[in-house]
Amino acid sequence: MRGSGIASVAVLAAAAGTALAQPNINGAVINSRIFNDDSDSVFSSVNNYPAEITLSDAHVNGDGMGGEWANFHNWRLSADGGVSAAVFNNGDSFGLFADLTIGGPGNGEAGLSLAPWWSHDVDGRFNLRTTDGEIAIFGGRLPFYSFTGAYGLHYAAGTTVRIGMVYNANGLSAGDPATIEYFYNDGTQYSSGALNFDMGNPAEDPPYGLWGMLNDARVGGYMQVFIDQNNPDNGLSATWGHIDYIPAPGSLALLGLGALASRRRR
Repeated sequence: MRGSGIASVAVLAAAAGTALAQPNINGAVINSRIFNDDSDSVFSSVNNYPAEITLSDAHVNGDGMGGEWANFHNWRLSADGGVSAAVFNNGDSFGLFADLTIGGPGNGEAGLSLAPWWSHDVDGRFNLRTTDGEIAIFGGRLPFYSFTGAYGLHYAAGTTVRIGMVYNANGLSAGDPATIEYFYNDGTQYSSGALNFDMGNPAEDPPYGLWGMLNDARVGGYMQVFIDQNNPDNGLSATWGHIDYIPAPGSLALLGLGALASRRRR
């Protein structure tokens, strides 16, 4: 469904009454070389959360040691000033939005992440891919959705788009499962609508819970750079600007409508 930035606020308002607790986010932590197929590339980063986080990886042309596929880096929201990643539990309703720009002489993927307990660093991706422009959400506990399939949208490297997701815990039951809504704004805001989570594994509850993202999740963003052995200058950078983390219910009113207003920057 299409709409304005006001839609994001409306969804969060609905989520505000249902959260049990959420971490007190006050920073972000960067984790480099989770995949490190080119160990002699040049990685750098900027961490000015919430104004900007930038991950850059240059000269990603392989190191001759085999497995020449990709390097992978991420950032995670933090509740201790950027020392460690915050823990999100099944009942923690929240929203996360950012202006994302992917650029550089190479190709890869970047986006937002809601990672499950069994894969804190890699799975659960809101993924923008520069090779073909596909925009899709998949992995971990996330309900699959494709903005490319639903709307015919494609991301073009070097452009800035605003992406976001809103997790609403609801009743965490079969009749009232948690939902997540994805947002993509390239000048027009698009929404997936609220998508239901399926049931987790009953054998793993406790401790992880059912009918939502499950306990012990991690939230943030990531960048994956594809190796090109034929291009010594191959590399990629991803910048997340104007990062808005919205816990429910406490900070929604303080955030205000303007912070979620639709943005478009080139």
